[in-house]
Amino acid sequence: MTRAKGKYAQAISDRSGVAFPYKQMVKEWNGSFVHRSEFESKHPQLQPGPVKADAQALENARPQEQSVLFAKIGQNADAIFSSSGMQPATQINDLNMNFIIGTVTVS
Repeated sequence: MTRAKGKYAQAISDRSGVAFPYKQMVKEWNGSFVHRSEFESKHPQLQPGPVKADAQALENARPQEQSVLFAKIGQNADAIFSSSGMQPATQINDLNMNFIIGTVTVS
């Protein structure tokens, strides 16, 4: 199929709306048909390169030794921590806490 050469043809720029000679028009990366003086190339940040994934775990990792410490907070602790339905519990228990203590190394 043959096409006209466009020797005297005019085209409207998609960016400015001004008529320019058809032979001086170019198509941008986003599909806009603009004059070569208005042409903007694609910004490099719009097409970033591949990114390597971060390392997820250490090789030959072992868990730290843990020691357990039991602490008694008090006797006859408040009964608001347990309930039977909407009523507070009638049995009062001692409140105990459990801690796991490790070591911290700063280098």
